[in-house]
Amino acid sequence: MATSEGFLTDEQREMLKTASQNAENSLSSSPKGLFPSPLFSDHHLKVPAAGKSGTAGVAVRHVRRSHSGKHVRVKKDGGGGKGTWGKLLDTDVESHIDRNDPNYDSGEEPYQLVGATISDPLDDYKKAVVSIIEEYFSTGDVEVAASDLRELGSSEYHLYFIKRLVSMAMDRHDKEKEMASVLLSALYADVISPSQIRDGFVILLESADDLAVDILDAVDILALFVARAVVDDILPPAFLTRAKKALPESSKGFQVLQTTEKNYLSAPHHAELVERRWGGSTHITVEEVKKKIADLLREYVESGDAVEACRCIRELGVSFFHHEVVKRALVLAMEIRTAEPLILKLLKEASEEGLISSSQMAKGFARLAESLDDLALDIPSAKSLFQSLVPKAISEGWLDALFMKSSGEDGQAQAEDEKVKWFKEEVVTIIHEYFLSDDIPELIQSLEDLGMPEFNPIFLKKLITLAMDRKNREKEMASVLLSALHIEICSTEDIVNGFIMLLEFAEDTALDILDASNELALFLARAVIDDVLAPLNLEEIGSKLQPNCSGSETVRMARSLIAARHAGERLLRCWGGGTGWAVEDAKDKILKLLEEYESGGVLGEACQCIRDLGMPFFNHEVVKKALVMAMEKKNDRMLDLLQVCFSEGLITINQMTKGFSRIKDGMDDLALDIPNAEEKFNFYVEHAQKKGWLLASFGSSVGDGSSKAVAAT
Repeated sequence: MATSEGFLTDEQREMLKTASQNAENSLSSSPKGLFPSPLFSDHHLKVPAAGKSGTAGVAVRHVRRSHSGKHVRVKKDGGGGKGTWGKLLDTDVESHIDRNDPNYDSGEEPYQLVGATISDPLDDYKKAVVSIIEEYFSTGDVEVAASDLRELGSSEYHLYFIKRLVSMAMDRHDKEKEMASVLLSALYADVISPSQIRDGFVILLESADDLAVDILDAVDILALFVARAVVDDILPPAFLTRAKKALPESSKGFQVLQTTEKNYLSAPHHAELVERRWGGSTHITVEEVKKKIADLLREYVESGDAVEACRCIRELGVSFFHHEVVKRALVLAMEIRTAEPLILKLLKEASEEGLISSSQMAKGFARLAESLDDLALDIPSAKSLFQSLVPKAISEGWLDALFMKSSGEDGQAQAEDEKVKWFKEEVVTIIHEYFLSDDIPELIQSLEDLGMPEFNPIFLKKLITLAMDRKNREKEMASVLLSALHIEICSTEDIVNGFIMLLEFAEDTALDILDASNELALFLARAVIDDVLAPLNLEEIGSKLQPNCSGSETVRMARSLIAARHAGERLLRCWGGGTGWAVEDAKDKILKLLEEYESGGVLGEACQCIRDLGMPFFNHEVVKKALVMAMEKKNDRMLDLLQVCFSEGLITINQMTKGFSRIKDGMDDLALDIPNAEEKFNFYVEHAQKKGWLLASFGSSVGDGSSKAVAAT
């Protein structure tokens, strides 16, 4: 029996029914059993027609199914489907990089071009040196700063380092300014070439107008930096002239150079002044500098390391005192004959490096030439050795050939008189004993025993010269001794001549004593305050000196010190001397001692009280108060006190005149309390003139401004 579905036997129908039931049961038990199976919906079993039962079984048996129950449509070209590797040599498939894959390699990422700015090497250099300078200002380590600058490289930009260093220091304290100058000296020639130093200062001068906008006193500060560079021998003096030609006259840079020349480099002893303007780099005494020089030279002779010796000389930071290095080195070469080649090598290298300037080298040789007579006592062949060293130095080019001519002229000078030499030797011993014992009567007795009063100016010169090279204690002792000698054995003329001798050789003294000019000015001013010298004596001393010499400048400095307000109190204490009392305390003590004397006190006791005040520069106050008290009490007993004080030299004629001048200047106010004050004062003036208490110029001087200035004190 044939149907549209084909013919099946009963057995086949039973098998088909059983298979269908099993399939439905399995589908209903799975999560996907709710949906019709695609196996049967998409692929109907083709049941063979009657007579074709053999083919029907094959169709059912060869249906391909996936293990997941899904039908997979297999590609005919063998490339595979999803989850397969694809067919052989298949490169068209888009690849995807998974960053969470354990085998992820960032190198497989596609490249991307990122835009970046191109850096300027000069800008990078400027930024780098700022940090170097900041670190140097905080640590003060020159070696580290030099090392950092070397490691930075870009040596062609070092001129900008100079500009940045100086400009940053200009806007800071004196400490940083001093540190900047020290660093420039240390870097000179070793790290930064001389031409770059010069170019660095040129661009600083060109930018002076901009610096002046932010720094009010930029012109003066920059001028001091230029002067310091010249003093430290890292800029030649000719730099100023050349730089002026390149700058407009209306520019701030031109003003800087003018200030440098007029205010700093033209002054006497400008090197010392410039070196210490910001506090100085050494802060050590002359003795300590000399000791350091001696130690480094000894160490050099033992080691032979010229580089290390030059470094030590540079670290001293006293380029204006390098003549001492030259002198001591030559003396050492004479003392240790085997060391001569090493010494000459050191001096030659120091000269070639610019460490020791030609002027300092010549000064060192000149100083040694002047002391050959004394040196010959220890080294008999000193003169012949020196004469052999000079030609060697000139032939090697580190000593000016003009020195030979000048030394020849010096050698023609006659030997010093033996009597004067003996006197100098004796007084040096006497002065040393005085500094140890502080016994003025003993010193006066020793001078009288010598019996050479004509040499008193020489004694004065020796006294002050030896004191200047010592501490403040000895300086104070020297001033006190001058006051005592003026009363006992030295005339004013002796003291004037002694100071003239000192000032005539002030430049030579400055070679051994760094601050000689200031010290001499203080001694002069102190002598005036102590009434050892009169102000007119300063004019006499100045007239006997050359107009523009160092001594004349010292006299002008002394006048300035005296003219300052409260000069007496300040100068009396310039070396720690004096009583230490305030002016008001002194006035109170003067008033009390006069009241005690007026009420019946002893004359000698009153004089002793005035002496115990220890303020001879203020004795005009004693005169003034004594006269006022005499007017008020109508008691002329005070005149007796003034007479005794004048006779004993306790109150000098200058102090007496000042006291009377102050009374006359304040007469209008005094007349309000004492109606007959003017009448009384005229009587006292006549009495004083008869006794010789007053200067002959008293009548004319009281009306001028100078006496009013005195009265104001």
